[in-house]
Amino acid sequence: MDFQLTEEQRALQETARAFATQEMTEVGRELEEKDEPLSHAHIKRYAEMGFLGINVAEEMGGLGLGNLEALIVLEEFAKVSPAVAFPIFESSVGPVRAVEHFAPESLAKKVVPQVCAGEIVCAVAMSEPDAGSALTDLKTTAKVEGDTVVLNGQKRWCSGGGHADGYVIYSKMSADPGAKGIGAVYVEKGTAGLSFGPRERLMGFRGIPSADIFLDNVEVPTSNIVVPAGGFRQLMEAFDLERCGNATMSLGIAAAAFEHALAYTQERQAFGKELVEFQAVQLKLAEMAMRVEGSRLLIHRAATNAEEGLPSVLESSIAKCFANEIVREVTGSAMQVMGAYGYAKEYGMEQRMRDAWGWGIAGGAIDIQKVNIASALVGRRFNQRAK
Repeated sequence: MDFQLTEEQRALQETARAFATQEMTEVGRELEEKDEPLSHAHIKRYAEMGFLGINVAEEMGGLGLGNLEALIVLEEFAKVSPAVAFPIFESSVGPVRAVEHFAPESLAKKVVPQVCAGEIVCAVAMSEPDAGSALTDLKTTAKVEGDTVVLNGQKRWCSGGGHADGYVIYSKMSADPGAKGIGAVYVEKGTAGLSFGPRERLMGFRGIPSADIFLDNVEVPTSNIVVPAGGFRQLMEAFDLERCGNATMSLGIAAAAFEHALAYTQERQAFGKELVEFQAVQLKLAEMAMRVEGSRLLIHRAATNAEEGLPSVLESSIAKCFANEIVREVTGSAMQVMGAYGYAKEYGMEQRMRDAWGWGIAGGAIDIQKVNIASALVGRRFNQRAK
């Protein structure tokens, strides 16, 4: 058991940190101000630097590194802003990994290399108006008719909705109840019958578009089936890695808030001395550091134990739940330490607090993660439905 990064991992971390801070800080501010997604030109630049598909197999256009390396890079970009980190999230821990792992080879070779090359952005469409935490209640259908799949339904809270070039659509693909009937289909933007609602206006996540997706007799070839009916377990295995990405987004925000507060308290003076000289401030800083370090260890454990595969539901849920909770605490403490400067938009802390709350809702709410944790501990699922 080694808690130190290797020399190669440190070099990758330093490269990511330098690029993110030097080239993307001002871009992140612009995305926040204008609420616009990262441009394709910037995404292509990411690809040139090797930041897309870090843990994707080399034959698929990735770097062929591990999940830990991908999360190390993601954290450095998330420190700048979730919007500049989002393409890395989508390419390394997002739906493209389900395509890589489980889709037919022809589909994987079509989609994954394009994502790693920065040519397309791939998003996942899971939730619906009446199916969020209760995901197996989804109503979107994907019926196989000969060599064609016909999709009908509505998706909601799709990060990248209307902006992404391709969508992994979770669908009901058979009459079997619950998870047994669920699979996923890949649908390209521009396909006839696919349309989008207006942009959602959210508390945070500015620069990460979100919109409803409408599917009205959308037809795609059966070769676009990522997993057929009954493949829900596989989709959730891939989603366990996405949980680690969600946790790392929270970690990056928390780490940046802590680092900002730590620097501020050594510069700002009150009553003739630096803020850091006050014991109350010291306690706040110590508590923030403990939470950030604890979160990072849990995330790295989940990624490392997965080796080159996918994390376990227990370890990924623990990492996500903890990171989602501590980022709210850390950004709140950092704002309090900075006082009026923390509350002012100019200094960025209020943005971190707004963004912090979103990750504990996205990708499985905090309380749902706790149910997952309890289920994994006792080795069985709990029925949440009324009897």
